[in-house]
Amino acid sequence: MLGFGAKAKAKQQFEAQVAPWLDALYAAALRLTRNERDAEDLVQDAVMRAYRFFDSFEQGTNFRAWLFKILTNTFINQYRRSVKERALDSGSEREMVQAQFFSFDATDQASNPEDYLLQRVMSEDVLKAIDTLPVDFRMVVILADLQEFSYREIADILDVPVGTVMSRLFRGRKALHQALVERGHGSDAGAPLELDAYRARKKSGTHGV
Repeated sequence: MLGFGAKAKAKQQFEAQVAPWLDALYAAALRLTRNERDAEDLVQDAVMRAYRFFDSFEQGTNFRAWLFKILTNTFINQYRRSVKERALDSGSEREMVQAQFFSFDATDQASNPEDYLLQRVMSEDVLKAIDTLPVDFRMVVILADLQEFSYREIADILDVPVGTVMSRLFRGRKALHQALVERGHGSDAGAPLELDAYRARKKSGTHGV
């Protein structure tokens, strides 16, 4: 059992490692839950779980992928059935996580979405189109196209074969394209998607609209 000093050191190490990924976790959670309040709860629960099992994380491996695996598993297990019927812990551990690891304000996020990761480079139509995808496709599109995980990383995160990832991504992108066509973006003949432009901007290092 860890002593007080060891626990404090582990907590400090966890804080340092998780802080850079809170925005990305929230952005993904928002697209998964399609609700700001539920997205905040999902991230808080996922980070609480990550902290609880931090001693099982193998240092030097992909911490971001580990966090997203916990996030998606939490979503699947607790939120996919009914976002409105969640049963979250309310003990001192959760209060500690909230106090230590969550600096974003829900009101600020809602009133200034352009400052928030995906919203600053993608139109509302694209985000709404992503929200219409079936959840299995939506998760893969979020992980591949918005968070830029590799096929192998997504397969590990979702515990599915790489071939399943590729199939879901192909079908998800096709459904996304159709949803954008229905919203007046391009045509069935195939105009470039705004999501393609987003990926290109990320690769080139420019994120302006």
